[in-house]
Amino acid sequence: MKVFVYVGMSADLVHPGHLNIIRKASELGEVTVGLLTDQAIASYKRLPFMDYEQRKTVIGSIKGVAQVVPQETLDYGPNLRRYRPRYVVHGDDWREGVQKKVRQEVIDTLQEWGGELVEVPYTQGISSTKLNQALKEIGTTPDIRRNKLRRLMDVKPLVRLMEVHSGLTGLIVENVSLRTERGREEFDGMWASSLTESTAQGKPDIEAVDVTSRVNFLNTILEVTTKPIVYDADTGGIPEHFQSTVRTLERLGVSAAIIEDKTGLKKNSLFGTDVCQTQDGIESFCRKIHAGKTAQITDEFMIIARIESLILGKGLKDALERAAAYIEAGADGIMIHSKSKDPKEVFEFCREYRKMPKTVPLVVVPTTYSQVTEEELIENGVNVVIYANHLIRAAYPAMMDTAKCILANHRALEAEDRIMPIKEILELIPGGK
Repeated sequence: MKVFVYVGMSADLVHPGHLNIIRKASELGEVTVGLLTDQAIASYKRLPFMDYEQRKTVIGSIKGVAQVVPQETLDYGPNLRRYRPRYVVHGDDWREGVQKKVRQEVIDTLQEWGGELVEVPYTQGISSTKLNQALKEIGTTPDIRRNKLRRLMDVKPLVRLMEVHSGLTGLIVENVSLRTERGREEFDGMWASSLTESTAQGKPDIEAVDVTSRVNFLNTILEVTTKPIVYDADTGGIPEHFQSTVRTLERLGVSAAIIEDKTGLKKNSLFGTDVCQTQDGIESFCRKIHAGKTAQITDEFMIIARIESLILGKGLKDALERAAAYIEAGADGIMIHSKSKDPKEVFEFCREYRKMPKTVPLVVVPTTYSQVTEEELIENGVNVVIYANHLIRAAYPAMMDTAKCILANHRALEAEDRIMPIKEILELIPGGK
């Protein structure tokens, strides 16, 4: 009688530890690998480097693997009850941390039919964390980076972007993470903000920094990071200029450009109707979206239409009318903007938007309604959240405080306890030590 053995794994970076587990499992019987889907993996750690089909091809070719089946959740329960294996084989490195609870649920489920968990000792000298870090140091390619945003949208309930305005802030967004009971928390990508970039250069947010300068800035981010980048294209300029921008961004590996439906001299939206701002006509803006879509070469690049109707006091009906028209023109996403202090009007738009016959991913920027939680955004059907200016807003008061401290004391000693040691600065940048 055939003995059925189940092995669950991510197998993104296949190493000797994986091969050892499969070998041990094949000694017990016929091995079925429950390969975690991209969505299952992204629920507790980063998006895998290889997609599911690529990983399936690799694992299916390993000696001792009889079949590969999808495991669609971190929870083994559904697959275990479906296949009722005699053994489940896993490394012994899941007894602590985020998978500790999963391990106990596997044991409890197996008891339902007398199955057994077999744990293989951790393979010394192998670290997935170090392998991931090594891949980051190698870098990425424009094609791989460009495709990441769509992959993330496909597998995560909410994609989380943080603004960047320098190579250093790019490194922060690339590397900052927290270990929580929900798993690894990190930013999924970067927002190349025209506001924060112009501010960092001491210039007003009126499109005073031209596209060529901004592309040079983008290159400093691209050189030191691997995560997807969404570019703030302001109004996009005239359609012919926007087409040129699309081609440039696509070639660099940027994942998306967001253009706002305003015309004339750009004024920051958070001024609302306090300054003169003119919204573009629907037909005119649709022509710009269409021009951008016809200019792109790859399927991965996205053009996201930013709707200013709520900002300019034109109401929900106008915003929804524009959303429908922009989608028909080819927009790959809709960003609904608001300067309200609470999310009520944004959520009202979200509810009505989801009733439309045709929708695309929905993006929000909760700068003024910062009390809203990511869980609330998910409940209201939001797909992407952008923290659009927070790093530069954090940096400025810290720098001002330090500068005033030195002026007040005629020396730097009193400022030392609020700034990084110079040794840490030297070691902060890879290769700087």
